[in-house]
Amino acid sequence: MPPSEVSLNKKLSLSLYFLILLAWGLFPSLFLLERSGKIDFWWGMCLNLVILIGMSFLFEPGAISSLREDLSTKPAQKIVLGMVSALFLYGFFWVGREVVSTVLSFASREINAIYAFKGEAPNWRIVLSMLLVIGPGEEIFWRGTLQRLLIQKTNPYWGFSLVLLCYTLVHTASFNLTLVGAAFISGFFWGALYWWRGSILVNAISHTIWDILVFLLFPLV
Repeated sequence: MPPSEVSLNKKLSLSLYFLILLAWGLFPSLFLLERSGKIDFWWGMCLNLVILIGMSFLFEPGAISSLREDLSTKPAQKIVLGMVSALFLYGFFWVGREVVSTVLSFASREINAIYAFKGEAPNWRIVLSMLLVIGPGEEIFWRGTLQRLLIQKTNPYWGFSLVLLCYTLVHTASFNLTLVGAAFISGFFWGALYWWRGSILVNAISHTIWDILVFLLFPLV
């Protein structure tokens, strides 16, 4: 392997390790601080993602060019696919809520605890957070940066699997089994969607619309 490729590969590995460790520090801290009432969940979530996206662009400039190319290629088709996928995922969770609530006695309590994240934040602020930061930001970081880099480093299967594992495990700090399960299912869905289409625009539309449907328009409670 030429020295330039060795250097690039080493830089890629260091970027990955740093970003994964940063996510492992920020997201569990957010859940723990929210449980103690020391932070507004929505401000904290937005701050986390601004930091992670900033670090992603700083350590991996290719993320910016990849995103720019994605946004300029057949955006209308990608928006429609994102909308349809969000509706499909919402329908899956709607059915799943009925099943889980019947089978697991604690599920309803944990679902209510998830909606308690809304706190006293007004709906307009939650919507803006989801539209401008949370939906796009999570997909830019988890799929557009980590999954893309891990695919380059390993292969599509491992890129998908490792990001799904990380995405699921950072939610364990919520101490909410239902939320962890929801993170696994949605992470699997969006990871597979990115594996299939390779488009952050599709994923961002899907994630954002799903968030708004689940938390605000048609809550699953």
